[in-house]
Amino acid sequence: MAVYRFRVSFEEFDEIVREVDIKTTQTFEDLHRAIQGSVGYSPEKSSSFYVSSDHWIKGDEIAYLPNQRKIDRGVTLMEKAKLSNFIDDPHQKFYYIYNFDRPFDFHVQLIKIILENEPGKVYPFIFKSTGEAPKLIENNGAVSYLLQAKEKPEDFDFMNEAGFEAEDADELEAMTARDFNAGEKAEDAPGDDDDKDSDDYAEHGDDDEDYSIDDSKDDDY
Repeated sequence: MAVYRFRVSFEEFDEIVREVDIKTTQTFEDLHRAIQGSVGYSPEKSSSFYVSSDHWIKGDEIAYLPNQRKIDRGVTLMEKAKLSNFIDDPHQKFYYIYNFDRPFDFHVQLIKIILENEPGKVYPFIFKSTGEAPKLIENNGAVSYLLQAKEKPEDFDFMNEAGFEAEDADELEAMTARDFNAGEKAEDAPGDDDDKDSDDYAEHGDDDEDYSIDDSKDDDY
């Protein structure tokens, strides 16, 4: 019996991925339960698959625990819908919404068709799991989620590498302040070059006096 392999990813967190192997004769409810089991959520929430275009545009709906309006409209139920009846494309896509009260959107895509199932293996089977799913938090009926923070490389800690202790911080700050103030004073103080220029000017001034014209000599002529 043939087996479908689906790639399942969160729409908002596409780095979180599950790959699910499931028999072609199994139902969308089986796939729904396998996906929610792989991310640790309760499957007992109103949810739907939608036959999708290549651009994730939703088409026919396949529902689990639908509301009365959908039932009256004659929506297809997951427990009665075999996967093979809704797959016409070897890369078939389904848009999947979990829990309409606090929805999570998923992209589900057929990525491989395995011609024979492995004897003794229980299907659905989680072939691959990447990333930790957001954790759901329920509080008085309200549902929120917490996404596990990614680990980041630690920043280089100059203080620790240099052997500074916590009590050295104040001293280091004071040293920095003193160096800064000393630099400002050095910029404000007159330089030796300025003094030398002044002295040179004074010397040239004396020379000018030596070469001044004595008007009194004109009286001799």
